[in-house]
Amino acid sequence: MAKPFPWTALVVAAALAVTASPAAAHITRIVIDPTLSESPAFEGRVFGPDGRVGPYEKLRGRAYGEVDPDDPRNAVITDLAGAPRNARGNVEYSMDIVILKPMNPGTGNRRLILDFNNRGDLRTAALNDAGLTNNPMKAADAGNGFLMDLGYAIAGNGWDFGASAEAGGLTISVPVARNAGGSSVTGPSYEYIVFDNPKSLRSTLTYPAATLDRMKARLTVRARLDDQPVEVPADGWEYVDARTIRLRPAGTPFRQSDIYEFTYTAKDPVVAAVGLAATRDFVSFLRHEAKDAAGAANPLAGAVRHTLSFSISQPSRTLNDFLALGFNQDERGRRVVDGMLKWTGGGSGVQINYRFAQPGRTERNRQNHLYPEGVFPFAYPVMTDHLSGRAAGRGARCEASGTCPRIFDANSANEYWVKAGSLLHTDTKGDDLADPAYVRFYLISGLSHGVGAPNNRSICQQLLNPTSPFPALRALLVALDRWVSDGTAPPPSQVPRRADGTAVMAVPRPGRQTGVVPRELLGWPAIPGVTYTGLITNRYHLDFGPLLDKGLVSKIPPSLADRRSYPIFVSRVDQDGNEVAGIRLPPVAAPLATTTGWALRREGFGENDGCEANGQSVPLRRTRAERQAAGDPRLSLEERYANHAGYVAGVGAAARRLETQRLLLPADVRRYIEEAEASEVLR
Repeated sequence: MAKPFPWTALVVAAALAVTASPAAAHITRIVIDPTLSESPAFEGRVFGPDGRVGPYEKLRGRAYGEVDPDDPRNAVITDLAGAPRNARGNVEYSMDIVILKPMNPGTGNRRLILDFNNRGDLRTAALNDAGLTNNPMKAADAGNGFLMDLGYAIAGNGWDFGASAEAGGLTISVPVARNAGGSSVTGPSYEYIVFDNPKSLRSTLTYPAATLDRMKARLTVRARLDDQPVEVPADGWEYVDARTIRLRPAGTPFRQSDIYEFTYTAKDPVVAAVGLAATRDFVSFLRHEAKDAAGAANPLAGAVRHTLSFSISQPSRTLNDFLALGFNQDERGRRVVDGMLKWTGGGSGVQINYRFAQPGRTERNRQNHLYPEGVFPFAYPVMTDHLSGRAAGRGARCEASGTCPRIFDANSANEYWVKAGSLLHTDTKGDDLADPAYVRFYLISGLSHGVGAPNNRSICQQLLNPTSPFPALRALLVALDRWVSDGTAPPPSQVPRRADGTAVMAVPRPGRQTGVVPRELLGWPAIPGVTYTGLITNRYHLDFGPLLDKGLVSKIPPSLADRRSYPIFVSRVDQDGNEVAGIRLPPVAAPLATTTGWALRREGFGENDGCEANGQSVPLRRTRAERQAAGDPRLSLEERYANHAGYVAGVGAAARRLETQRLLLPADVRRYIEEAEASEVLR
């Protein structure tokens, strides 16, 4: 078993080579817990070609910092002025941290990857095809060793106040805002409640209720998203305590898959966006400082030349706001993250810089609607929103300060179908935008938000989509690094565009929260046994009240009376139902199935409503006779490949084509071909 890491002795030499300026980054103290740290990590596994990177070490502990409320860069944080201050007039926070790094700093590649965690859970292990964990211990926890073989240092920090320490998440402690006299801040809050089981008896509120008077709160229910909500009478529910409600009589379960919405007056909002400043300051500290304010050495002192970030889903949306709010500029005016690889962030933000923030929420077909997540601006260039008249752009602050990172926004088909992903690269009227000089966009075709378990339906009608994005994301990380490090131009954007005819516009339906993508425009084939409704989540212009720009939501849930929506689109599909735009990985370009980013719920779970983050996989028939007997218009495996060797050749051609475009690495090309050779397809 690896011994705890004696970290101070091993980094002191590097620390002495760097000039310390601990006040600038406002990380006041780094405490590494030797009982949680290991050197070597991964059971002593050695990384890199011929072992030249060597073994890694793992550091776990906690960072302490403070934010100056009077610094204009921090003034954007909602309710920071109401947070308690220390003797220096600053607002304090503390957060969990994890660092993985080569034991010998000289063998690394001098790049730091910020693993911007999802609800407290690190995600870079997915690039290694390894299981996700915040505490890697075994050699297998490094998976294929992709990141370690390249010599990256990896760091993660708590930033989301809702992350659970009990579940092993990286946590952050942020202050609660108070009124000037010290009394509780109160205001409207909203809970969207769905349980896909019949046994849930209680619902926990994000914030405590300011009063337990049921007449000052409202609970509604509806079976499907486009139904009208029906109010639950005041005697039909009750407070268990200030943080919990339940239906009456006691023991009544929330109905399976029905949508409940609870509006009430809450108290004690946390200053959630301190998590953005904490992330800024942590990365800046690791990159620039020799030691903290207490004199403890920076574990990465002198070892970071460039910084990259990797994120999946919620933190990708958070980085959209991180950039828009100006947090990629540190307190000394320097760029924080040089390159961002954001997977499945779409054009949305996260609900972190609002009073009574709920950054753990995310809107999809019938999930967490009517929160301030999909709020203009969606794209990077400054433009005027034709619905609100407001002018803004996500890149405005970093462009003004010269601190924009180079960005790869990569999204699955699911982000286009249920999170209005096309708004990343269009104006608010739906017209194509030119790529900003520092951004490229990639649709990875036919993928769901996550990787579905094979041969599993969950609550959806069809099998889940098991196609993995990580072979393409590995190639994109390498391309992003080269763009950042030596200016090598990145692969061109690959997304549906109106200009080339690959984009199909969705049609809003007045009075409903969902729109449709017409079958004939999409090109969707009539596959036997597969329901096609064209269901897509509209992106409405919602009125959250006149103080939204100040982080105050006064109308919640917002009225849907206006019903003005932004144009959104998805990729057209081919004769198999597979998307024609984007990066077509071998499972799409040489298919065994039709794979989609959308899916529908099955009977008993809100039938024919959207199945949230899931996509589907509809297998092709094996022979011509089988498909003709079923009335399936898609060519069978036999008709398209002839035999097993033909299938292997098709996979190889698709993989090598992507390799020439720098969208697959040679190792992944080999893996695709080897998996095809080992398969039973047409044997």
